[in-house]
Amino acid sequence: MNVDLLVQAVVTLIVTIDPVGLAPLFLAVTTGMNRAERRQVALRASIIAFGIFILFALAGTVVLSLFGITLPAFRVAGGLLLFWIAFEMVFERRQERHENTAKRAITQDEIHGVSVFPLAIPLMAGPGAISATILLSGEFSSALDRAALIGIILAIVILTYGVYLLAERVEGLLGATGRTVLTRLLGVILSALAVQFVADGVKALIAA
Repeated sequence: MNVDLLVQAVVTLIVTIDPVGLAPLFLAVTTGMNRAERRQVALRASIIAFGIFILFALAGTVVLSLFGITLPAFRVAGGLLLFWIAFEMVFERRQERHENTAKRAITQDEIHGVSVFPLAIPLMAGPGAISATILLSGEFSSALDRAALIGIILAIVILTYGVYLLAERVEGLLGATGRTVLTRLLGVILSALAVQFVADGVKALIAA
């Protein structure tokens, strides 16, 4: 087994998934949830993202070709959806929705929805991470190599889950004002990330 290839896989996936960078976004999209609900969201999102990574690690190109989807198109779609979330964060649309529903408990459907989008897709298992997984799967050709790749993916997903739990504890130190400022700031950052997704996707589509 090539040690250099293993190191390359670890570095590539950590950079593209970016567990530390996802922590503040996790806090932003789970605003209004209590600790138990956030733990449930974090666990469910991690499991879903891991399943997606395994699918693309084992049969990534086949899955995309079945639906006639290119990675640039996937990147553009993910960017547009992320931009809508960012718009709501910056202009407090999400906060207004939470205030309107403050008298009722957050439902399981809402928890499941946030776990799938935007946390599992496209923040954790985004176009960049999926692209990296597909490319790495071509390098890890043997069964033993594929098992090693799956182990690396699992370790990084577990790391991301741990970061989510730590981020939830840190939020208690911010207070109401700090959470509001953080949500607005992250909304701007997320909008820029979304535009970059779209720009990269459009550039690749034109080049193709």
